[in-house]
Amino acid sequence: MPGSMQSRTAWKRERAEEIIATHRSVEGAALPILHALQREFGYVDREAVPLVAQALNLSRAEVHGVVSFYHDFRDAPPGRHVLRLCRAEACQSMGADALARQARDGLRLDWHGTTPDGRTTLEPVFCLGLCACAPAAMLDDQVYGGLDETRLQALLDAAGRP
Repeated sequence: MPGSMQSRTAWKRERAEEIIATHRSVEGAALPILHALQREFGYVDREAVPLVAQALNLSRAEVHGVVSFYHDFRDAPPGRHVLRLCRAEACQSMGADALARQARDGLRLDWHGTTPDGRTTLEPVFCLGLCACAPAAMLDDQVYGGLDETRLQALLDAAGRP
């Protein structure tokens, strides 16, 4: 079973400004900046939106629209483990809906939620590229195919460990 996700830096405005400055000259800089911020901090802090907007001469609404449109961006820190369950058609046809219910019930979360102890975040993902061995999931940075109730429970147990 996997270990926890790489450690993230605590939100710091100064560090965010450095990241923005590093990427602002890239063509189509909004997405590279937002991805870099999320890589560094684990999420895109609300305080980053006006910083990105100012640096790119965009409105806050435009930057917020990008952050809220793409499901991969978070506006709050994730849990120490992130469990992503594939919701695409191939996985659904192989029983992913029942596994999604098992995960949500087992963690007592809905999509995009984080357990109160901060250990696990549950997220839907729309294709992990494992269609031939559906249903699939990703725990932290490790992908798993051919899931059934037993294999999913092992992932849930791993995600619940400190």
